[in-house]
Amino acid sequence: MAPKTAIELAKRFEGFERRVKRGTEIAAVPYVCPAGFWTIGYGHLCVHDHPPITQDEAEAYLAQDLVKALNSTLRYCPVLATEPEGRLAAIVDFTFNLGTGRLQTSTLRRRINQRDWSAAGQELHRWVYGGGKILPGLVTRRQAEVVLLR
Repeated sequence: MAPKTAIELAKRFEGFERRVKRGTEIAAVPYVCPAGFWTIGYGHLCVHDHPPITQDEAEAYLAQDLVKALNSTLRYCPVLATEPEGRLAAIVDFTFNLGTGRLQTSTLRRRINQRDWSAAGQELHRWVYGGGKILPGLVTRRQAEVVLLR
C-alpha cells in the first residue's frame, strides 16, 4: 500500500476531473491532460473511449497506480525504504506523475540514492514542463514534494 501522504498528494494535484452526472452518481470521463495523455479520475492513464467512472472507481485506480509507483520507486531508490515516509511519498508522487522511466534515468535518482536531499530537491524543481511549457500546476506539485524531502 502506498504511503497515505502519497495518496493525499496525488488526489490534491490530480483532482477528480471532468465530472458528469451518471444516474444518481457523479462520474469522471476521459480527458486529455496538459501533457497530452488520455486520463480519467485521479490521473489514471486510459483510452479515449473509457467509460465514465465513479469517485470510488477512481480511488481504486489511484490505489493500483500508486502501488506500481511505490514498487518502482523502491526498485530504483532503495534507500527510501529506510527514510521517513514523507521522503518516500514525495518520490512515489513524482513517479506516479511522470512515470518510472523518468525516475530510472534521472539525476534525481542518483541524488536520492546518495541521500543528498538538497540536491534531490533541486532536481525536482527541473521537472515542471508539460508539452514543452512550464506548467504552474507542476511547479506547485514539485514544491510540495521538495518540502517532504527535507
